[in-house]
Amino acid sequence: MKTDHPIYLFLSAGAEAFRVLTGGRELAGAYRFCSLTIKGLERRLDGVFEPDGHTGPVYVVEFQGQSSEKAWYNLLTKIGLYGEEHPRRNVIGIGVFLREQDVPAFPSWANHAGAPLQQVALRRVLPDWLAREPDNPYVAVFAPLLIDDEDVLRTRAAVYWRTVQEAPIDAAVRDILAQVLEFWFFERFRGLTAKEIWAMLNLVTPIQETKAYQSIFAEGKAEGETEGEAKGRAESLKRLLVRRFGPLPAWAAQRIDAAPVPQLDAWLDAIFEAASVEELIGDDVG
Repeated sequence: MKTDHPIYLFLSAGAEAFRVLTGGRELAGAYRFCSLTIKGLERRLDGVFEPDGHTGPVYVVEFQGQSSEKAWYNLLTKIGLYGEEHPRRNVIGIGVFLREQDVPAFPSWANHAGAPLQQVALRRVLPDWLAREPDNPYVAVFAPLLIDDEDVLRTRAAVYWRTVQEAPIDAAVRDILAQVLEFWFFERFRGLTAKEIWAMLNLVTPIQETKAYQSIFAEGKAEGETEGEAKGRAESLKRLLVRRFGPLPAWAAQRIDAAPVPQLDAWLDAIFEAASVEELIGDDVG
C-alpha cells in the first residue's frame, strides 16, 4: 500500500498528528511543520518539525512504508545534512515503520536504548490506541493500515469516516484527515469502483456531495466553464495525481495538457485504481 504521501499530508495537521504518528511523543512548545530540500544535494526532508520561537529540538520524521535495509542510514544522512546547514540546533531523528519486522537491523546500535535515533512501529502501538480512543480522528485515519480483516474494515468504514467528519477540530485539519482516510481506503480496496468506496465511507450522503466527487468532477466542470472544458479537467487530474503520487513529472504534465476531453475523463475515472502515474497515463517515451 502506498503510504508516503498521505503520511506527510497527515503530519501537516500539526502537533496531535505528530503525537499519534510517533507513538505518544509530545512537542514541547510551538512548532511549525515543513518540507525541506537540502541545497546542492537535492535530498528531501519531507517531515520536519522546527521549534517556533524557542530552542527545543528539531524533529526529522522519516516514514518507511515498506522494508528497506538502508532506512536508518537514509535518516542519519538527512539528520547530518540538516545539521550541517543548522549547526547550532539539536536534531532528533524518528523512524516510523508500519511493522516491527520493517525496522532495519543495521546499524545495530540504532535499535538500542539510548540511541540518537528513535523508532515507532505503528502496528505495535496504534491498534490499542484505536481501541482506547475510538473518537480520536487522528487515530481513526489509520484504520485502513491497521485492520487486516477486510470485512471488518468494510463494516467500520462509515464509523471512521464520521469520526473524522464530526470531530470538533479546525475545518482545514478535518479536510486533511478526510483526504488521508479517503486515500487509504482507495488504496486498500483497489478492486472496488470509486462509487462503491464512497458508498462504503458515506452511506447517507449522495455521491455528488462527497469531497472526492467534487474534486474530480465539480472542480473540473467549474474551471471548464471559465477556462475551457479540457483545461479544467486537466488541472483537476494533475492536482489529484500530485495528491496521490507526489510531484508530477514534467512529461506527465505535458501529456495531460495535450490530451482531449474523452482521454482526460478516462484517466479521471481510473485514477483510484492506478498504482502509479505511469500505469495511468503511460511511461515517459521522450
